[in-house]
Amino acid sequence: MAITKETVKYVANLARIELKPQELEKMSGQLKDILGFIDKLGKVDIKNISPTSHILPINNVLRNDHPQESLSADKALENAPHREGNFFVVPKVIE
Repeated sequence: MAITKETVKYVANLARIELKPQELEKMSGQLKDILGFIDKLGKVDIKNISPTSHILPINNVLRNDHPQESLSADKALENAPHREGNFFVVPKVIE
């Protein structure tokens, strides 16, 4: 896909980004390079490569989950600046 200055100017307008002429020149060159690299990746033969989610053999390190008693409502709310019954009271954020 060819990227022209007009295409970059059009997309910048849609994104409400004002680009100076030198920025427009630089951005269009960078986008051409990026899309050229993506085209190269599309031509790579990957028939014998198995799908992976990560290039390194990484496994999650998880701890054992042991059930335990949770905090009581009074303990959880003891430092709350404002509370009403068993609930935190917070300021209204939607008007």
